[in-house]
Amino acid sequence: MLFLRLLKESILFALNALVVNKLRTFLSLLGISIGIFTIITVFTLVDSLENNLNKSVQKLGNDAIYVQKWPWEFGGDYPWWKYFNRPSPSFKDFEQIQKRAGTNIKAVAFQISINDKIVKFRNKNVENVTVIAASHDYNQTRVLDIERGRYFTAADSRSGKNYVLLGYEVANGLFEQADPVGQSVKINGRNLKVLGVFKKEGEDILNSSIDNSVLIPINYARNIVDTKSDNYDPKIIIKASEGIALNELSNEMKGQIRSIRRLSPREEDDFALNQSSMLSLQLDSLFGVVNIAGWIIGGFSILVGGFGIANIMFVSVKERTNIIGIQKSLGAKNYFILLQFLVEAVVLSIIGGIIGLIIVYIITLVASAFDFTLILSLSNCLLGLSVSAIIGVISGFLPAWNASQLNPVEAIRAK
Repeated sequence: MLFLRLLKESILFALNALVVNKLRTFLSLLGISIGIFTIITVFTLVDSLENNLNKSVQKLGNDAIYVQKWPWEFGGDYPWWKYFNRPSPSFKDFEQIQKRAGTNIKAVAFQISINDKIVKFRNKNVENVTVIAASHDYNQTRVLDIERGRYFTAADSRSGKNYVLLGYEVANGLFEQADPVGQSVKINGRNLKVLGVFKKEGEDILNSSIDNSVLIPINYARNIVDTKSDNYDPKIIIKASEGIALNELSNEMKGQIRSIRRLSPREEDDFALNQSSMLSLQLDSLFGVVNIAGWIIGGFSILVGGFGIANIMFVSVKERTNIIGIQKSLGAKNYFILLQFLVEAVVLSIIGGIIGLIIVYIITLVASAFDFTLILSLSNCLLGLSVSAIIGVISGFLPAWNASQLNPVEAIRAK
């Protein structure tokens, strides 16, 4: 009961300080508010980017290996020209890997990407479309959700039918609310029958969304483009079986591809085995640096705010010295006076933190209106309030201690 009464009185004193000394309080709380706003904004941005990254990795497949000419990360002093002179993954490489696939491999797919194409339907067209040409098992190596229609059958892929699946934005741009399934669209002057439409994925940090892409069978694409060309970024995607570690599969595939390409033990690898975890690790390190920067920038603002809170409390102690003397003469203990001012400092600091969190929340609402998702998590809110409370304790302890040590007789006489 004593603590609750103390808490109530301290909150009332804190609110009274806000009302009586508006400008002084505003300037003092501004530092805390800006500091908490800066830190939580950085953490919110990082959380949102990490969430976006995780979604992107799930699309790419966090249990898949990409056989490509270029690695996703460069290490050491490996000359760029050695990468440049590497052969691109070929359809023959794909067929050999598929032929040798053991129980550790769930699916293997070959893919090329033809960028900046125009897809037409009657008098409508969509520009800058990526045409993805892939083998039949592509849907097992990447998450593909079909909203309408169906995926290619094995016979469709094997015979290279002129079929196509449309990304959400492409279908919406050509057909709007109409059903595209069964209609015929033109790509590079060739007619292709629409088999289905993918669900909307939305933009992501790795630019792996299929919304502005179309998918065709690789055996159809082989008749119209050179699938060996580096311009189309050929790659082989190998999906690991359930329970198989990617490192284990990567070591296995390294030996197999070296055998397929007949590389001697002394020759270096002329291919790269990429994993989505490589991107995750690189971005995690970047996020770590951003977090530190957020703490440093926000820390300066909080430091200024902390001095502001301390200043308010010293002034508050001086203005209420007479009241402190009366409280002590009536039997108030030192710890009661100490806690009274300490709680008041914490309350003032938390108010500043709440203001900072409200600003961040408003920004998330504005961002969502522009179709950009920001995640203000409960953990970040609690972090902001905790930091505010700690700053309140640190800033208010010395003024509270001075108040608790006042001589009651001298304090009553003070004016």
